[in-house]
Amino acid sequence: MTWSIIAKDEKTGRVGIAVTTCAFAVGARVPHIKTGVGAVATQATTNQLFGPRGLALLAAGASAEDCVQMLLQADDGRDHRQVHVMDRDGRFAARTGTACVPWCGHLVEATFSVAGNMLAGEAVIQETANAYKAGADLPFARRLIAALQAGQAAGGDKRGKQSAALLIHDDEDHPALDLRVDDHAEPLDELARLEAVARTMFVHTRRFGPSRNDPAGIIDPETRSTAIARSIAEGYE
Repeated sequence: MTWSIIAKDEKTGRVGIAVTTCAFAVGARVPHIKTGVGAVATQATTNQLFGPRGLALLAAGASAEDCVQMLLQADDGRDHRQVHVMDRDGRFAARTGTACVPWCGHLVEATFSVAGNMLAGEAVIQETANAYKAGADLPFARRLIAALQAGQAAGGDKRGKQSAALLIHDDEDHPALDLRVDDHAEPLDELARLEAVARTMFVHTRRFGPSRNDPAGIIDPETRSTAIARSIAEGYE
C-alpha cells in the first residue's frame, strides 16, 4: 500500500527518503534516517521497530544487506514486511516479503533503491526509478518528489492517495527537510507545494542556525538578516 525511494545525492552527499501511500500519516511510520549512519524505509505491514533497530544496526557497522537480514530474521511477521536500507557507505539492500499484497517488489540501483506494495503494477516502481535517473539536474528534494510523481502517473497505490512525506539529511544531526502531508486528496502536489514554500525562507534560516561547526549560529539579528537575504539571492537549496 506504499512505495518509497531512498537515495544519496551524488552532488551534495545528502540522503533522502520520499514516500507516498493511500493511508494516513505515512511520514510518521515509514522513513528513518540518521546522519552518518544510513536510512531505513519500512512498509507493507509496517514494523515501526525496523526504523530504530535498523539504524542501531547500521551505527554498529552492519552493511545494508546484513541489516536487512538481521531485521527480518528477528521478526516472525517477516513475510508481510517490505524494507529497504542504505548504509553509511552508500550501499543499498531490500526485501519484499512473500505475503506482501501484489503488485509488490523492489529495485536496487547504485545510488538509490525503490520499493512498493499494493501498487497498480510494476511500472510504478520502474517509472519512479526512471524519473529519478532522468532528474539528475534537479535539486535533490525536487528530484525525489518528481520520481514519486512519475510513479503516481503510472498508477501509484491501487487504492488511491492520502499521504506523502519527504525526509532529507545533510551533514548535520537534524534534518535538512522533514515535510509531511498526512491527509490530502493530492498528497504529492501538496508535498511539492510545501517544498517550494521551504525554499522561500526555511532552508535559508536553517543555514545560519546552530550547527556542528557553529553551535550558536548567527545570533545578531542584523548579521543574520543580511546572511539570510544573501542566501535567498543566491538561490540556496
